[in-house]
Amino acid sequence: MSGSHHHHPVSRRGFMRGALAAGELTAAAGASAQSEAGALPEPAANEPFRPAAKPRGISENLFVLEDTCNVYLIRDGSHGLLIDFGSGAMLQHLGEFGIQRIDWILHTHFHRDQAQGDPLAVTQRIPIGVPAHERHLFEDAENFWRNRRIFELYNMKNDFFSLTQNVPVAALLRDYDTFRWRGHEIFIQPTPGHTPGSISFVTEVDSRKVAFSGDLMHSPGKVHTLHDLQYYYQEHEGVDLSVYSLRELIRLKPDVLCPSHGAEVHDPIPGMTSLAEKLHDWWHFWHVSPLTSDQQPVAITPRLIAHPQSTSTFYAIISESGKALFIDYGSASWSFFQAFLNSTDTFGRIRFVEHGLGELRARHGMKSIDVAIPTHMHDDHLNGFPHLARRYGTKVWCYENMIDILQNPRGRNLGCILGEPLRVDRPLTNNETFRWEEFEFKAMYAPGHTNYQMTLMTTLDGKRVAFTGDAFMSGAGDELRHNLIYRNEVKSGDHLRSIRNVLDFEPHLIAPGHGQPFDVSRKMSEAFAARAMRQDEFFRDLIADSDTDVGLDPGWAHLYPYQAIASPGQSTQFEFRVRNLRRKPINLQMMLVLPKGWRSSPARVRVRALPGETAAVKVSVTVPSSWRAPGTGLASSRVAIAADVMMDGKYLGQIAEAVVDVRGKKV
Repeated sequence: MSGSHHHHPVSRRGFMRGALAAGELTAAAGASAQSEAGALPEPAANEPFRPAAKPRGISENLFVLEDTCNVYLIRDGSHGLLIDFGSGAMLQHLGEFGIQRIDWILHTHFHRDQAQGDPLAVTQRIPIGVPAHERHLFEDAENFWRNRRIFELYNMKNDFFSLTQNVPVAALLRDYDTFRWRGHEIFIQPTPGHTPGSISFVTEVDSRKVAFSGDLMHSPGKVHTLHDLQYYYQEHEGVDLSVYSLRELIRLKPDVLCPSHGAEVHDPIPGMTSLAEKLHDWWHFWHVSPLTSDQQPVAITPRLIAHPQSTSTFYAIISESGKALFIDYGSASWSFFQAFLNSTDTFGRIRFVEHGLGELRARHGMKSIDVAIPTHMHDDHLNGFPHLARRYGTKVWCYENMIDILQNPRGRNLGCILGEPLRVDRPLTNNETFRWEEFEFKAMYAPGHTNYQMTLMTTLDGKRVAFTGDAFMSGAGDELRHNLIYRNEVKSGDHLRSIRNVLDFEPHLIAPGHGQPFDVSRKMSEAFAARAMRQDEFFRDLIADSDTDVGLDPGWAHLYPYQAIASPGQSTQFEFRVRNLRRKPINLQMMLVLPKGWRSSPARVRVRALPGETAAVKVSVTVPSSWRAPGTGLASSRVAIAADVMMDGKYLGQIAEAVVDVRGKKV
C-alpha cells in the first residue's frame, strides 16, 4: 500500500475483543473519550448496560427516552402508559414526571429492542399488551426457538429478533379495536411491514393526534432497516405491506408521528408520502405486478363491482340506496395472504386488513355494507367477514351446510377453515329464491371444490350472472378449469352437478372466486361437463373399492370436535361421526386411544349408518385433575387422541383422530 498506511492482520480473537470494546463504548452512560488513544474504563462484570440519553418532553404530557428503541410515556396525573419498553430504563425516571404508577406497556411489535426489558416489567407487575398476531412471540417465545428452522433457510423473516424467554401477556391488541385507558381512546391501526404483525397506536395527546408507528418509518422518506422487509427468499413482501400501511396511516391524518427509532416528526404526512413513493419504486425495481394498495375495483355492470386482484375476487352489488351486498371478502392480495399465512402461529388465525372499501365509497357510491355472503367456506374467501360484522354491523348469510363450519370452526378438520367463529344471521337453502333490495337471487348447492359451496345466480343490469366461487375458473383458451381437493369432502358426480346448475341457468357471465368475470357459452359448459364425467371414470378406474367415494374422502369417520378444549379434572364431550359412502348399511365399534390416566365413557361405542346417512354416537373424555404433559411439568398442552375402529367385523385400526387443547395452570 502507498504512503504511510500499512496493513496489519487482525486475528479472530483480536477482532472480537475490538468489537466488544466498541459495544461497551456505545452503551456506557455518559461516556467520553479520555485521550486520543485512550480507552474507557470497563464497567463491572455484572453491571447492566444503560442508555446514555435522558427522557425529554415532546409536549406537556408526552415524553420519550431514547433507549434500545424510543420508549414513549403518556402521562395522566400520577399514572402513566408506556408505548414499547426497550431495556426498561424509563422506570428509573418516573419520579421526574410525577408518575407513581405505570398502568400499561403497549407494544407495537415483537422485536427484542422493543421488549427486552419486559421481564423487569413482570417483576414490577406492570401488565403488557401485545399485537394479537404476535402473541406467540411473547408468551410462547421459548417454544418458537425450539421449532425455528435454521438449516435450509428460505423463510427470511427477522423473527430471529424475538425474545429469548416467555413473557406473560395481559391484553391482546386487536386490529381496528380501541384500547381505553383513563379516558384516553387509543385506536389500533394494523401497519404490517417491518414485521407482519406490527400495529400503530393513534390517540390524542395534549390536543394533537399522535401516531406511535413502531418501525414503519424512521424519519421522512427513510426506513430504519430494509432487511426487515424481506420475509421469504429473494422476495419483498414487507415493502408491499409497508406501502399499504403508510397509505392507511396517512388517511388518519396524524399531527405527530412518533417512531420507534428516529426523532418524532411534526407534520408527518409529506415524509410518509415520500417514503411510500420510494418504496413503490423499490417494489417495481423487482416486480411488474401492482402493489396491493394500487389495486382498483372494476365496474362489471353499473351495479356490479369486482375486485379481482385481491387473493380471492370479491364482488359488491350496490343498490340504488347505496347499500352493498358483498359476495366473498378475503385477504387483500396474494402478497398479504402469503405473508400472514406464514407468520400465523399454531393456535392463531391469518391476519386480515381492510382493502377496497375506500374506493367503493368514493367511486361507486357505497354507503354501507349491509350483507355479506360467502360462495363457500374457505378462509381466503371470507377472511374479512368477522371484521365486517364487528366494525360495520354487516349481516352474514350463507348456504345452510356451511353454518356449523363457520360458527364452530374447531369442529372439523377440512381444508382452509377460517379460524374465528362467525355468527350466521340467515341460512340459504338449495333452490331458494330470495330478494335483497331491488335484486332477486337464487342459491344452488354446488359441491366439487368443496362440499360446503353454492352457486349464487342473479340478473344485474340485464345480464345473467353466476357467482360460482371456486367450482370452476377460466382456463387456457375457450375452456373452464377446476381443481380437486380431497379433504374438502369431494364425491364422484359433484363437479358434474355444479356445471349442470350453470347449464340450466345459461348465464351471460361467470363471476369466479379468482380472477376476472368472463363470458361463458353453452359449448364451454358442455365441454366442462364432459371433463367432469371423464374425471368420474378415473375415480372408478383407479380406486380399488367398488364404493368409489370411500377412496376420495379421508374423513368419512371422524371425531367431532376435531379441536377440543379440556381442563384437568373435567369431562369433554365428543361425537364419533360416520358418513356412510357405501351402498349397504355399515356397523362400527369404536374405542378411544387416550393418554395415560385419561378415561372415556363409555369405553366402547357402537354406531350403525344406512347408505348415504351420517350417524353419530356420543362419548365423554375425562382428564385427571393431576394430569401434566409429559416432560414439561405443565397442565396446558395440545394432545392427540385416536379412534380405534372395527367395521362389520373387520379391524380398520386408528383411522380417526382429534386434538385436545388442555388448558390448566403452570405447576
